[in-house]
Formats: sequence, structure tokens, C-alpha cells
Amino acid sequence: MRLVAMFTALALSVTPAGLTHKPPGLDWGGCPDDIPKYPPTADVVCAALALPVDWADPHGPSFGMVVAKRFAKDQDHKVGALVFGPGGPGDSGVERVRKGDRFSDEQLNRFDIVSFDPRTVQRTAAPTCTPQEDRPPVILRDQADFDDAVTANRAYWAQCAATSPVFRNADSTTIARDLDALRQALGERKLTFHGSSYGTLLGEMYAEQFPGRVRAIVLESVFDHDLPLTEFVRTEAAALQDSFDEFVAWCGRVTTAECVLHGTDVKATWRSILERADDNGYYPRTPFEIASAPLGFLQTPRWPEFAALIQALDGGLVPPAPTLDVASGIFCGDFPAPVRDFTAYRKILKVAAEAAPDVRYGAGMLAISTCLGWPQPIANPPHRLDVRTRVPLLLINARHDPRTAYVWAQHVAAELGHSGRLVTYEGWGHGSYLSNDCTEAVVDRYLIDLTIPLPGASCPAEQ
Repeated sequence: MRLVAMFTALALSVTPAGLTHKPPGLDWGGCPDDIPKYPPTADVVCAALALPVDWADPHGPSFGMVVAKRFAKDQDHKVGALVFGPGGPGDSGVERVRKGDRFSDEQLNRFDIVSFDPRTVQRTAAPTCTPQEDRPPVILRDQADFDDAVTANRAYWAQCAATSPVFRNADSTTIARDLDALRQALGERKLTFHGSSYGTLLGEMYAEQFPGRVRAIVLESVFDHDLPLTEFVRTEAAALQDSFDEFVAWCGRVTTAECVLHGTDVKATWRSILERADDNGYYPRTPFEIASAPLGFLQTPRWPEFAALIQALDGGLVPPAPTLDVASGIFCGDFPAPVRDFTAYRKILKVAAEAAPDVRYGAGMLAISTCLGWPQPIANPPHRLDVRTRVPLLLINARHDPRTAYVWAQHVAAELGHSGRLVTYEGWGHGSYLSNDCTEAVVDRYLIDLTIPLPGASCPAEQ
């Protein structure tokens, strides 16, 4: 941890001159021993890149963005640096590089793999703030809950902003500027980038702002930034319902040894679990926490384990609390939640319930809860993409993705036109790059050789 503090102190002491044209270099050194089971190794180095808090004032206050690099194994045939865009928002790119488990053998051979902790995430100017324990539930019940949620959110954000200089400057268009500064600091003439989940929005914003600096960009599990709030919630919920339906169908096809619920009415059992949660039957877990269980199990997907959890919940198990954190400084700068009152909120809740009768919500209602009351207008409002790159962006999405709906990928591909090419993984889960040999080869050939898949390309499902 002392090394991280040293990185940050070094970066904060620098006021970069001419940062908009030539950012400071990266003073690579050893990484701190701060990831359990992943001690520092000689093949991964870390540094902090000094960046302006506000790109509109490039000579003003700065902060340190912590970066990690894993050296290519085959330096003689290295393509260059591949920058990985972490998802979440709130995931650590530094940890992805340190662990090295998100990349194929060919990528590890041919690229220096680089990633970073974005603004407000872990090692990079992360705020020290905690939501109040008695805040309203994620799913609001009345106008009093609505008003209390806005008040609690604003108090929390004020606490965050007081402890992080970049909390109010962390939207994806701003982080795209950070990404371009990183590209320059790496000595790369053009960017080679692989964004996953929410990291795809960063790739989209970069391509829109810097189309001439794109070598290759992969968007894996595509985030659609051009959706009205109601449609965002509806498609999120429908995607989770689709994945739940796929799970139920699988359980009906396999044996009891594979699915412990085989031969039972899975949907009726799950419905009874949600009704028990509504009656506080899993205290201290809330109804929303119980209803959110499918998100975690279906995104991998871990169907046998999800079936076992349903069986255990039916037997009365009170599960541990799920992780529902969202980096609000990033997300709320990209995502408007302009819900004026509980009446409008209830209409949106009804949209989610109608789209997902068995799973109720999807992640959309959590998104609203996270950003309700954020100052308007937001820094990076949803808009139709305007991207004109020489090399098309490669989009890859599972047809049955519970988090980033397949229709999102289709919509983004349509917006990109000739500047995008969608490859469909005909299977399940959130994140499909390493699903099988086909998905891996499509991405690797694009990133390494700039081979563009044919229109309508797809990869078969692998269960």
C-alpha cells in the first residue's frame, strides 16, 4: 500500500505542462503487494500517470491514475500495447493485468497488456465514503422513500466529492481523454483497445472523440448509451428474464444430477421464494437482494449452482449479502435518472415487472436508485453515436446476456454502420471473448491482424 501512496503523491506533486499535447511518461516500477494470492512478479510493472482533474483546465490540479503493464512474452514479435477497459463501472483494470486471467495465450504473447484503475476506482483517487445504513431500500415503496433516497444520495455524493478530487469529473468522455493520454504515454501512435461490459462505453466515447487515433477497438458485451430511461429499464429486465428462461429450459433438458431442480416447477418455486422475501422471510436480506440473485449466477453462467441456491432458498437458507456497488461518480455522470416523483418511479417499476415477470427488475432499477437526485444536466448525456473510424469497431455479444442485452449490441452496431461489425455468440452469459475457440479466434485475429469478420458472423454456443 505504501507504493500506491508513493505513486499518488508523486502524481499529485506534478502540474503537467502542455498535457493536452504531450503527457508525462510512465515511470514503471514494482507493483505493491495488495492483491491476495497474487504477489508482485517481475513480468508486471506499475506506474502512476499524472492527469488533470479537469481536462478543461489542463494546467490545473492533477491526480495520479494507477496503471499496470504485463510484458509480452514474445517481445520479438510484439504487436504493441493492448489496453484493456475494465467494466462495472468500478472494476479494477490493474487487478485484471496483475491476475492475467482475462487474456488468451496469444494476446499474452503478442501484446504488452496494459490497464488502469479509472477515476474514483480503488487505487485512483478513490473516495472514502459510505452510504448510510438506514437509507431507503433499492426498490422504493412510496413518496417518502423517494424523497429520502434523493436526500441520502446527495449526502453520500457530497461526502465522496470531499474525499476525491475527481468524483465530479469521472464520466466516460472524461475518462476517454485519460485513455488518450495513456496511449501517448505508452508511445503508441494509435490505440488498440478491448473494452468489456461498461468498458465498452469508454471504447465508444474514445472512438467518437478520437477516430483518427484508433487502430482496433473491441466492444465485448456492449453497453448502449442511446436509450431513454424507460427503454433502458425495460431491455435490462427483459435480458435477465430471457436468461432465466434459458436456465429453466436447460434444467428441464438435463438430468437431476446436473440440475437438482429437474422435474420440478422451477418458476413456481422461484415465485414462492420471492413471495417469502416480500414477507421478510430472509431477513436481513431485502426482497431486492433475493431477486438480484439470478444476475450473479446467470452472467457466468453457473446454472447448476443457481439451481442449488434455489433449492437452498426454498429450504429457508438466508444467503450472504450480494455485492451491488456501482461507481456512482462514473455511472451517474453518464446515466440520467430524471425521475421527478414516486408516481413516475412507479410507472418505470411497472415496465420492469411486465418485461421480467419471473425476475422482476434486472439491473435497471438499481441504476435508478444509484443516480436518483444527481445534478442535471449530466456530463455525458445519452446520444446517438457518431463514429467514423477507418477500421470498424468489433462488437461481440452473447445472444442470451443477462446484463448487456443483445438488442443493445444490435442497436450500437446499427448506429456505427460501416464503422462497426457485430459478431454474435449464440450462447449465454455476460462476456463472451473466452467462451470457446471461435470467440477467442475472432477477437484475436482482429486485434493482432486487423482481420474483420464477415457481416452476420456468429460463433456457436458452448454449454
